[in-house]
Amino acid sequence: MIDHTGLNVSDAIKSQNFYTKALAPLGYKVLVEVPKEFTNGAVVLGYGMPPKADFWIHEAKPNKPHLHVAFRAKNHKQVDEFYKAALAAGGKDNGAPGPRPHYHKYYYGAFVLDPDGHNIEAVCHDAEE
Repeated sequence: MIDHTGLNVSDAIKSQNFYTKALAPLGYKVLVEVPKEFTNGAVVLGYGMPPKADFWIHEAKPNKPHLHVAFRAKNHKQVDEFYKAALAAGGKDNGAPGPRPHYHKYYYGAFVLDPDGHNIEAVCHDAEE
C-alpha cells in the first residue's frame, strides 16, 4: 500500500491554486504546510482528507519526465466536478470525463495537465448507480 506520493512544481503559488481548486471536489485540501526553515526556503504542501496528507507538492525543478497521479473518486459526478474545477483553475484537457473500458468495465476517468504538464486524473472504479 502506498502511504503518500508527491511531485515537484515550478511555481508554488500557481500550483497551490490549481491543486486546491482541482482536488476540492474529491474532498482534498491543504492539511500541512511545512515551515520554510525545514525546506531550504521551498514551499512544501501536503494535501489530503483529514487527518492525513497523502499527496505533496514541493517547489523545485519539475519532474521530468512528467508524472501521472490518479485520485480515486467516489462516483462519476466527482470525476466530472474534478475535471471542471481543474480546467477552471488553469489545467489543460488531457482526456474528458468518460468510460475507459479498455482499462476495465467500470473505469470512468478524466485527465488534466497541471501547470507543469503532469497528468492528473480522477477515477471511479464502480458502476454508476
